[in-house]
Parts: sequence; structure tokens; C-alpha cells
Amino acid sequence: MKYIRNFLIITFAFLSVSAFDAKAQTPQTVMEQKIFKKIIGLPYYGVFDHISYKVDGRTVTLYGKVASLGTKRSAERAVKGIDGIETVINNIDELPPSSFDNSIRRQIVREFYSRGGSLYRYLQEPNPSIRVIVENGRVTLEGYVSNRGDSNLANLLANSASGAFSVRNNLIVGKGDR
Repeated sequence: MKYIRNFLIITFAFLSVSAFDAKAQTPQTVMEQKIFKKIIGLPYYGVFDHISYKVDGRTVTLYGKVASLGTKRSAERAVKGIDGIETVINNIDELPPSSFDNSIRRQIVREFYSRGGSLYRYLQEPNPSIRVIVENGRVTLEGYVSNRGDSNLANLLANSASGAFSVRNNLIVGKGDR
């Protein structure tokens, strides 16, 4: 009986907090969450793609760079399908196919897994925290890491990839939603 009572108390507390959180969300926040879920649910959206967005009323502007073919159009179609969105401005750049860039991408991911200590956890699908964007030999790290040491290590390992001309570290330190 004691366990049932504790279960009911915990369940009630959880539901109360959930209801409070739902009331605290603004329509803008709800829209952003829907967009976020649609983007990370794209079938070919992965660690080598980075899409961000800005919501302005009923207009959504998509930004970023994608290596996966078709992801740009898929993102636009997915976001257009959300209720309440009238216009989607698609400013996503498709990265040109390049075996040179692909080899840099593979090297960086391999380095994160083999020498990166716990960096591999940031590459877990379906929504990796770190995105590795390579364009014409120039590497950009996007996303979130939990501490400055992980950011520095990711930067160091990306710089060690042969063929990488430069590395821009845009990693945000601290837990993020996107």
C-alpha cells in the first residue's frame, strides 16, 4: 500500500509540473519546438548537416549548410507542413559533393571516436550535439558541448585532420536545446 501511495504522489507531482510547464510556453516557443522536431526528424539529417531557423510571426527562415542531398528541400517541406506557418524562406546552402571534404569529415569523426575520450557521446544520433561542417577543406564545428575542455578537445582533434585548411569552433559550452 505504501508503494502505491508513493507512486500516486510522484505521478501527481509530475503531472502538476508538466501542466505548469505547458501553461508557461508561449505560442512562439511551441512553434519553435515543432520546427525543431521536424528538422531533427528528417531522414538524412546527420552529423555533417547543420540547420538553424528563425521564427518571425508566421514566417520561418531556415539557415545552415547540409551535405546530404535533398535535405534542403526536405527541411523546407517539413516546416511548411506545420500548422500556423505561412512562409518559409530557405537560406540553407547545399555543400558540393567532394571526396576531399568527405575524407576530412570521416577523419574528424574517427578522431572523435578513437582519441576524443568522451566526445563520441556528442555524435550520437538522431540529434548529435556536435555538427561537423566541411566546405572546401574548411571545417566548422557547430552545436553544444557540456564544458570548455570538450570544446577545446574537439577543436584540437578537428585541427589534426589532414587536409583541413582551417577550423572554426562555434561550439557553445553548456547544455542547449538545439
